[in-house]
Amino acid sequence: MKYYLLYLLLLMISVVAAKAQSSHMLQSPDGTIKVTVNLQNKITYSVTHGSDEVLAPSPISMTLANGEVLGGKPKLQNARKNTVNQTIKAPIYKRAEVKDHYNELVLNFKGDYRVIFRAYNDGVAYRFATSKKKDFVVQDEEVAYNFPADHKALVPYVKLEKKTSTEKKSTIESQFWNSFENVYAHLPLSEVDPQRIAFLPLAVEVTSQKKVVITEADLESYPGLFLTNKTGKASLNSVFAPYPKRIEQGGHNNLQLLVKERENFIAKAKGSRSFPWRVMVISAQDKDLADSDMVYKLAAPSQVKDVSWINPGKVAWDWWNAWNIGGVDFKSGINNDTYKYYIDFASNNKIEYVILDEGWSVKGEADMLKVIPEINLKELVDYAKERNVGIILWAGYHAFDRDMENLAKHYANMGVKGFKVDFMDRDDQQAVDFYYRAAEVGAKYNLLINFHGAYKPTGMHRTYPNVINFEGVHGLEQMKWSDPDVDQVTYDVTMPYIRMLAGPIDYTQGAMRNATKANYRPVYSEPMSQGTRARQLAMYVIFESPLNMLADSPTNYLKERESTAFISSVPETWDNTVALDGKIGEHIAIARRKGNDWYVGAMTNWSARDMELDLSFLGEGNFVAEVFKDGINADKMASDYKRETVDVPQNRKLKISMAPGGGYVARIYKK
Repeated sequence: MKYYLLYLLLLMISVVAAKAQSSHMLQSPDGTIKVTVNLQNKITYSVTHGSDEVLAPSPISMTLANGEVLGGKPKLQNARKNTVNQTIKAPIYKRAEVKDHYNELVLNFKGDYRVIFRAYNDGVAYRFATSKKKDFVVQDEEVAYNFPADHKALVPYVKLEKKTSTEKKSTIESQFWNSFENVYAHLPLSEVDPQRIAFLPLAVEVTSQKKVVITEADLESYPGLFLTNKTGKASLNSVFAPYPKRIEQGGHNNLQLLVKERENFIAKAKGSRSFPWRVMVISAQDKDLADSDMVYKLAAPSQVKDVSWINPGKVAWDWWNAWNIGGVDFKSGINNDTYKYYIDFASNNKIEYVILDEGWSVKGEADMLKVIPEINLKELVDYAKERNVGIILWAGYHAFDRDMENLAKHYANMGVKGFKVDFMDRDDQQAVDFYYRAAEVGAKYNLLINFHGAYKPTGMHRTYPNVINFEGVHGLEQMKWSDPDVDQVTYDVTMPYIRMLAGPIDYTQGAMRNATKANYRPVYSEPMSQGTRARQLAMYVIFESPLNMLADSPTNYLKERESTAFISSVPETWDNTVALDGKIGEHIAIARRKGNDWYVGAMTNWSARDMELDLSFLGEGNFVAEVFKDGINADKMASDYKRETVDVPQNRKLKISMAPGGGYVARIYKK
């Protein structure tokens, strides 16, 4: 009997010890967020925020082509915890310094792999890493988000191509080719369409107040993550574009690389490497999502040693306004006379760049050294340089990819300042590799890179600061063709909490033709915006965009000199940012500082709104605000605005009013 009791005691001790070894907990530095990792048949993790369960146990794994499953029946070798509290210098960002404070759990497993978890005060991230002696192939990766209830989510589905009734329904594989631009579907998780995939970031409403935004960071040499619902329950599951097997040139003006056949795996991997971070940003206040640094903090450090040549700035842009200028004695279009007009406008208004969008090189050739007869590039570059304006060239994906080094060297020697690279429309591993090659070559020749037709940022703007902007946003260009029932105004006060959390956006704002909800209609050659003029001005403060377009015609800006002067004066990067107020889909207010001046921007949805902004961050002293606000008739005539100078109240409570679809913007400075 004595031995039997001893046996039971030892058995209980071993069970408790095994259980302890199979469960690991990590807390955020402030203790608000807790991550519990369980190691049994699979690796699962769950997350709580305060007293709320944010994520129910969710499995993670990586299946290799040889049948090995990283995370399957895991055998833990050791575990260690670290705490990091450091400051990251951020030369081209929304603040000059980023506080990077987290607790880390590193789990090393038999099989030469590890899983790293980090808990920040505002979120959680994890990644796989390997230290294998031989390279390997990744068959698939399991990324699951199981939620404790059927919460509503804001889901940016991949847009489906319009099809006739005789054509087949879109397949998952056909959706991998897309521009990563759409408005948000607002629906319960269980109703997410399993036949459609959503690109990141996306948001989940885990309580009436708390939100989770899911995205990824440090995406290098690996396909991007899509999500769908494979279970019909309150969960989201990973989908990746398989590795391309056969690619053909084609698509838009023969400038794209179209995947015609794919492999049965997603990636080729070096034996020793880290994989992308899977990121959850958690917030009890919506406004904080609009000022998250999570993706920037998780990105690889800068690979560009000298960033002094990287100059953010405004861009006079030609495409949105369809090269429409008036009051001149030459035919406007893609020709030197038109671009000299843009250059003169930029120079006179202290706008740093002019872009030559699509059309300057011979159509259909995919050869950027073949320039149309109407354009003399050397003459334009020299003309612009004399007037302190830089030239940026539009580049189709394949045309740039096929001769990247030679093109970069040739045009850098000519004096071109950068490229707007467009129409990738993919994020499989080969496409992602292209982004990094373009960034590296651009940095080598001191060239800015602006990615259009692009997936969301994943931190490359930290790793390669010359990658100065990204599209991947349902921006102002949509107003050239969108039906009136496309609600861009609501999107504008939703996207900053979700897409902008990932990084800078090339929204291409600045419309001088502004429309109320009733008056908007798509006009391709003379487009307008939804919402008011003050809203368009506020976007230059609210939206993060180190390379910031003036989308409208120089002729229109010359007629609107007050608005133009304000736009050109707004900085593109900032010393500090403060999220003031906001609710997803309803309104947003943000303050940003450059030097001694603060800029405040606010926007509302289609509801008129009064707000009281807390400006206590200003500190002591007397301050003045130079204000652009909706005019008294902006609800009927969206271009109506009022400019005024007011004293900032000593109690630092600034009351503002916005019209439906309206905005407010101010520059605040000390008397």
